[in-house]
Amino acid sequence: MANNKISLEYKNDIAYIGFGFNSTKSMTTLDIETMMELMEIVEELHTKGTALKGAIFFSHKENCFLAGADINLIASMRTEAEAADGAERGQNIYNRIEDLQIPTVVCVDGVCLGGGLELSLSCKAIIASNSSKTSLGLPEVKLGLIPGFGGTYRLPRKIGLPNALDMILTGKTLRADKAKRIGLVEEVYPRENLLAMAPNFFNRKAKPQSIKESMTELATENFVTRKIIFQKVRESVLKKTNGFYQAPLKILDVMDSGMMKGRTSYLASEAQAFGELAISEQSKNLQHIYFMSEAVKKYNGPKSTKPLPVLSRGAALGAGTMGGGIAWLMAEAGMQPIMKDLTTDALNLGLKQSSQNFQGALKRKKITPDEFERKQRSITAQLDYSGFKKIDLVIEAVVENMDIKKKVFAETEKQVHLETLLTSNTSSLSVQEMSKALERPERFAGLHFFNPVHLMPLVEIIIHDKIAPETIEALHKWVLRVKKTPVIVKDGPGFLVNRILMPYLNEAGYLLEEGVSVKDLDQAALNFGMPMGPARLLDEVGIDVAVKVGKVMHDGLGARAYPSKMSGKLSEKNFLGKKTSKGFYLYDEKGKVTGPNPEVEELLPKEKKKMSESELQMRLFLPMINEAAAILKDGIVETAADVDLGLIFGIGFPPFRGGLLRYADSEGLDKILGALKNFSETVDRERYTPNSYLTDLVETKTTFYEKAK
Repeated sequence: MANNKISLEYKNDIAYIGFGFNSTKSMTTLDIETMMELMEIVEELHTKGTALKGAIFFSHKENCFLAGADINLIASMRTEAEAADGAERGQNIYNRIEDLQIPTVVCVDGVCLGGGLELSLSCKAIIASNSSKTSLGLPEVKLGLIPGFGGTYRLPRKIGLPNALDMILTGKTLRADKAKRIGLVEEVYPRENLLAMAPNFFNRKAKPQSIKESMTELATENFVTRKIIFQKVRESVLKKTNGFYQAPLKILDVMDSGMMKGRTSYLASEAQAFGELAISEQSKNLQHIYFMSEAVKKYNGPKSTKPLPVLSRGAALGAGTMGGGIAWLMAEAGMQPIMKDLTTDALNLGLKQSSQNFQGALKRKKITPDEFERKQRSITAQLDYSGFKKIDLVIEAVVENMDIKKKVFAETEKQVHLETLLTSNTSSLSVQEMSKALERPERFAGLHFFNPVHLMPLVEIIIHDKIAPETIEALHKWVLRVKKTPVIVKDGPGFLVNRILMPYLNEAGYLLEEGVSVKDLDQAALNFGMPMGPARLLDEVGIDVAVKVGKVMHDGLGARAYPSKMSGKLSEKNFLGKKTSKGFYLYDEKGKVTGPNPEVEELLPKEKKKMSESELQMRLFLPMINEAAAILKDGIVETAADVDLGLIFGIGFPPFRGGLLRYADSEGLDKILGALKNFSETVDRERYTPNSYLTDLVETKTTFYEKAK
């Protein structure tokens, strides 16, 4: 075939099967054409039988063996039967690989995920490169799916039930060294030696099991022990997910009920489960998030004819927790950052934060002790501007005060070279106004990180009237480089995420003033799928911060953002949340909640108001939808996907709902509009008056996603 995607070559009676042949894409996936070619090749290998010494699977692509099934193919499936049939077809091909009468070895260099790992498991041996890009895993659960090509059947038999459950239920990926430790790969070699070493595994005898491995295998083969394992794992899954996610529970059902089944019977159950999950609304929502995440990696902003600034060295202006997190991110990216502040105490706090982040990675074995030392020592903490002439990117994280920020930027601009990009980590102040302090505003932007920096994936790139196109594109490229998710946002009160978050938090304050209990309020949000309730979130953000941002929002948006008095009352009592160990809740010295703050009860109405959970949820989330409509009308972002991606990655809006506006579309915008109108008459006209953008959508029978394409 002229356009074959898999090469087949025979050398010295060995079959070499290479993926990614004739492909210009960086990632190789299993689409229909590739699977058909693979089936033909496997059948040809069967016809040659034992005349061959063995077969070696590899990839022509550096850093990618197989990235799994084509997600577009899965997304196109419309019926349960169609999806189950697709899984069965893949299973049949992999069964034929497993049934070959010759030795089969897989050479994994780079990404080996999903169907790529399942193919590898159907072979007799797996060897991997020691490249940092090599990663092996079954991430299907993150798309609301079960591995459908035999992964749940073969992985436990390769690495044992506990390790297999850990990989399949979390979707985690393993580096080559960890994969070898648990027995997933036989050996690890430099990339250039993989193909040469593969024939050595044709007749290699399995290593004798260690005592620990033998005991683990005996334990998991025991019926009672297996039941205990599945029971404990199920309890853990329910605790972590609150039962919101279908896929982990379905995976457990299939694996638990199938442990004693033969291959044919087991795989039939796996394929059926794949079919059920693939067409579920939840999986479609999670696939939707995947496509949004991929789309945002492509820069679609204004283009420039000028070359992009090269961002090699970085600096964090302002240390503390946030500055330390930003310095950590730069150090992680190899930028040898400077961290500047006015006091050694602040610098020590910043260094402590970066060290904690690296220690966490060290504990999880993501980095070695040598890497920890090298990266942490690459951060230079100082009180002056020495070395700033070599800096390409400055991220300011000083106190949230416009006059101070302007002064800092005017001062810093004189200390850096002409091409340096200056950015502000402001969460609420006008970037447009800040730019007025600079002689070169075209090199300036907002770069809003979310706390904690090492965990939160979103970065808002905030632009203004005088920014240069090459500045926007360079920052977009840099955010991707440091493995964050960029969303380009125009300047405005609260930008994107905080502007939509504040109505949610503000309404929580009004509900508390009406007599709703803190417990009922937070529980309603948790039962909707939020990672924490609004009262708990206010403690995390800082009550004093919420008061300041609330004022900014009110000044910028008017009456609909008039702040409730609740945060102000707590702030006056110095109940500032986690930072002072007292807010709506009490906290121990490690920052863990120890219980509700009884003193808050004195600030709340004595007579409690009972409200249904659904009404509480509508009161909390309808203002967010309404504000999102206002944001689209104002052109702060261009699409509904920008809104949804921002809220999922910025505040943890429940991914299984697909995003705030996808949720609104699925509920029905006429229903949303009717509820807003009702609350505008019964609760507050200013806060609940529907935005004209939403009204127009309903009148034209259009959804958020149809309108904002």
